[in-house]
Amino acid sequence: MDKIFLRGMKADTLVGIYDWERERLQTLVLDLDIGVPEKSALSDDIGDTVHYGEVCEAVRNSLREQDFLLLEGLAEHVAKLVLEDFNALWVRVRIVKPGILPDVKEVGVEIERSKN
Repeated sequence: MDKIFLRGMKADTLVGIYDWERERLQTLVLDLDIGVPEKSALSDDIGDTVHYGEVCEAVRNSLREQDFLLLEGLAEHVAKLVLEDFNALWVRVRIVKPGILPDVKEVGVEIERSKN
């Protein structure tokens, strides 16, 4: 299965259930794996694949305008955006909320979604 990926993409949004989490935007770190049609490798044409620069911009813009209680809801939002707006075959979204718990390097969620 062919895929493109973005690793360590930073995006700012309001997320959390506690008042102190909702006082200012938080920077999250996202990893995206995006299933693309095999024809994109064969055609060497940007029109046959998912443009990762546009995905990055769309995700960042969307998250900046949204507000979430849970990382799970945020991940679902990102997955839906990539599947619907970029015609991806499938997507894996991993989101890390750094520095949220003392002595814990990373806290986050990971989901996978497909068109089917």
